[in-house]
Amino acid sequence: MIKHKKITSALLLMAAFMSCTKLDEHLNSTLTNTQTATALGAAGVGLLLQAAYTDLAGPFTGQDQVFSLEENTADESLVPTRGGDWDDNGVWRVLHNHTWNADHGQVLSVFNNLNKINFDATNVLGFSPSKQQAAEARFLRALSLYYLLDLYGQFPVRNAGDNLLNAPTVYSGAEGAAFIVSELNAIINDLPADSKASHATQTAGKMLLMKTLLNQGAWANRAAPTFAAADMQQVVTLGKAIMASGMYSYEAEYFHNFDVNNGTSKENILTYPNSSGVSANNSGPQARWCMTLHYNQYTPDNPNAGWNGFSTISDFYNSFGTTATPMVGVSKFKAGDISGLYADTAADSRIGGRYYAGVTDKSGQKPGLMIGQQYNEAGVALKDRKGNPLAFDPTISADMKETGGNLEVTGIRVEKYPADLSGGAATYQGPAGNDIVIFRYSDVALMVAEAELRINPSDPDALSIVNNLRAARGAAPLPSISLVNTSNIYDPNTLLCERGRELYWESVRRTDLVRFGVYNTIWQYKPSDAATYLVFPVPSQALAANPNLKQNPGY
Repeated sequence: MIKHKKITSALLLMAAFMSCTKLDEHLNSTLTNTQTATALGAAGVGLLLQAAYTDLAGPFTGQDQVFSLEENTADESLVPTRGGDWDDNGVWRVLHNHTWNADHGQVLSVFNNLNKINFDATNVLGFSPSKQQAAEARFLRALSLYYLLDLYGQFPVRNAGDNLLNAPTVYSGAEGAAFIVSELNAIINDLPADSKASHATQTAGKMLLMKTLLNQGAWANRAAPTFAAADMQQVVTLGKAIMASGMYSYEAEYFHNFDVNNGTSKENILTYPNSSGVSANNSGPQARWCMTLHYNQYTPDNPNAGWNGFSTISDFYNSFGTTATPMVGVSKFKAGDISGLYADTAADSRIGGRYYAGVTDKSGQKPGLMIGQQYNEAGVALKDRKGNPLAFDPTISADMKETGGNLEVTGIRVEKYPADLSGGAATYQGPAGNDIVIFRYSDVALMVAEAELRINPSDPDALSIVNNLRAARGAAPLPSISLVNTSNIYDPNTLLCERGRELYWESVRRTDLVRFGVYNTIWQYKPSDAATYLVFPVPSQALAANPNLKQNPGY
């Protein structure tokens, strides 16, 4: 059930550009980087930089990439085997069970795709880029190194012009974090100051620096993370500057941050852009809804409207303060409709279940967490392929292997990205226009609150920040806030729980659970755990190619 992505043509454009450029070549001669840079000119270097930007699609778009390693290994997502669907030799189940090894295909693919950004961004630096081009390239490299260090505990890095026959230097732990911090401090002021989310900006650089400072204590010791007061104060300073800039604010509609028009979102800080109906640079945002929706959830494409896989667990759903009984009543399709939403006195908009213009009226889908009976665009109750009511059941088989008559409907589904129906079935299945969100403003606010609590557990500003966010989401204010309850990771009055409610399915959950010291906690469908799985193994192929990489303990 792995879906393949389209590949863009930035490198082919560069080749075409070079074919039209006069190069002073002689028999048996070679070109220096300076000569090549002169031949390429500013436009050619721009194409090299665009190739590095295009690389972002690799690790950040597909359902089997960073999303999978961050979400399926945490408590927000799992992919049950449904009869013959989604088995894939158990690759999805071992992620949620924390029983993967160094030969896991996704572990290898993500490592390679992140390093492609690393390599192509470094390549830009060897061709005399402008100061801004160099800053953008170094930002993209730092972004890839952040994820490599977080996921694998180490990363390889070269300087521009290094001999490619020699193995690159490898950094790990605190040394790796220091390298990323140094890179970001060196280039932030050279990044553009505008708020165009599709490219690196000073705000994106500051946010990546915040994330690095916040996590570096966990990277140094994942079993017992520490947090230096000076680092936390810098997180607060950086975040407060972003919050005070006036460039970002909370959207009135939460799901606008992810819908087909999310290029206009006032929250999105860094995205991978896509265009409806345009294949170039479009790597498949439709995976974000197809991977979870049932085969019969969009009439024109039934019975192939979804891939019917990814689900979330009931304990996570209930962290929103919901009960186990859906609201009773017929489905209505009009603005403000909340039928299907779990009974909840504080109607947190992030849970979804409401009419969404352009989606509900065309498909019946109500973005957010989907549970209970589903309906089509006419309000008619849907059925699964066996003719049973298409009513999503929170209960999943303990071994995540569904074999019963209800195998198609187990699991709460999550449509974080409202489907692109602007072009009907053509955009529903792709090319779709939803930009993939990498950084978002609410994460800035929540990181500031976290850093404040790590400095002073009773800092009132942290609670104020959280409640301001909750007010924007239509949720009741919390009476108090603490960092984490290690005995109950769903304690509603904790920052960890609030981060889950706000940032679910945005590829941060595993990182959060490690940083808050609860990644080895037992949760639904994960019967046991070991410290080994606090970090992923370095893929066997990578170890063979670079002797400077070292396998992580336990693998």
